Amino acid sequence: MKIYYWLGGVLVVLIAAAVFLFVPTKGDFATEQEEVALQPTDTLQAVPEPTFLHGILIDSMEVLHNTIKQNQYLSDILTSHNISNETIHDLTIRAKGVFDLRKMGVHKPYDLVCYNDSLLTAKAMVYYPNDVDFVIFHLEDSAFVETGSKKVVLQEKTATGVIQNSLAVTMEEMGLSPILTNDLADVFAWQIDFFRLYPGDRFKVIYDEELADGKQIGIGDIKAAVFEHDGHEYYAYYYNQGTGIDYFDDEGNSLRKAFLKYPVKFSRISSRYSGKRYHPVQKRYKAHLGTDFAAPKGTSIRTVGDGVVVEARYSKYNGNYVKIKHNSMYSTQYLHMSKIASGMRPGVHVKQGQTIGFVGSTGLATGDHVCFRFWKGGYQVDALKVQIPAAEPIKTEKMEDFKAVASSMKKELNNIAYPETSAVSLGGNK
Repeated sequence: MKIYYWLGGVLVVLIAAAVFLFVPTKGDFATEQEEVALQPTDTLQAVPEPTFLHGILIDSMEVLHNTIKQNQYLSDILTSHNISNETIHDLTIRAKGVFDLRKMGVHKPYDLVCYNDSLLTAKAMVYYPNDVDFVIFHLEDSAFVETGSKKVVLQEKTATGVIQNSLAVTMEEMGLSPILTNDLADVFAWQIDFFRLYPGDRFKVIYDEELADGKQIGIGDIKAAVFEHDGHEYYAYYYNQGTGIDYFDDEGNSLRKAFLKYPVKFSRISSRYSGKRYHPVQKRYKAHLGTDFAAPKGTSIRTVGDGVVVEARYSKYNGNYVKIKHNSMYSTQYLHMSKIASGMRPGVHVKQGQTIGFVGSTGLATGDHVCFRFWKGGYQVDALKVQIPAAEPIKTEKMEDFKAVASSMKKELNNIAYPETSAVSLGGNK
């Protein structure tokens, strides 16, 4: 029996030795993995991200940038890039209700996505009617048309200037948009007579700039502003208390009145309300019971308040004109239009700021302007001097929130330094 025990022990020892010598341990696996990890990775390359143009894959494609030429049509562009007349005809049918092909304007840009073949066969065409919108003509398989828009982002900007001549001239010298000039004038229209500014008057404004693909495409809202005029400071803060966007002073009083002050975007007064004025056409002195705003022919004329059209017609002296009744107290009239806006007829309701016609010189007029007349209680009055009721102030339940917003914006305005020697200063991005 002892011999058997002895042989069994020897066998156990031999098996243990074999396991130790031939079965890899955890450390062996780690060594093998480390060796794999240390092998050269030169042969491994990252897969590049695919490139798209408004959802169209353009990897390995040729993208041609061009503009619409005079007397050039969609078919002219596509046939020169190997697109059949049948496909073009199908495309024009499918475009109905999506985009009017007749509105493709001269000098408007487009991108043509083409294959790298000898004919540069088009896969798709992207047309840009403006800086934001685009129209895609898909030319493969079942041709179809779709529209889209670029992402518009807002970037806060600041500007400050000192008036030497006029607000319009100052802001033009700053390279600022006329839209911003108009909007600033509208904000303070009832507090400041922008046609009688003084040299040394100055302003600061915080506003949003609209960007698409990094390019400025427009002006957003003015968020806050301060205007120093004749030794007085006027602050304005943008706030929506649930009834729409409005501007308020430090105490929460609305800067807006029931009516806009000007029937055209900020322009130039060529003749004021007067009891005796020398008429340039009739060559005699007579009353001028209106205010003339000079502006280029075709400039939009807007109604200064909500109301109902009572007259919209042509007369020998007034030319094309529109008269609006706002309520039992107030009426306004707009004369010498080059054209009355479509849809303007007695009984039509209009909203404040709505275009009702366009500047011209019809009737008894020598140059392009709109003669703006204002009635209060049945009597014609000076539109620039009439006392108009203010819009609704900040509601009691909104006052705390408004005060916090106004305080924050006022600090931001006060941190903007007025220019010392230069008349203009542009702030950076916020």
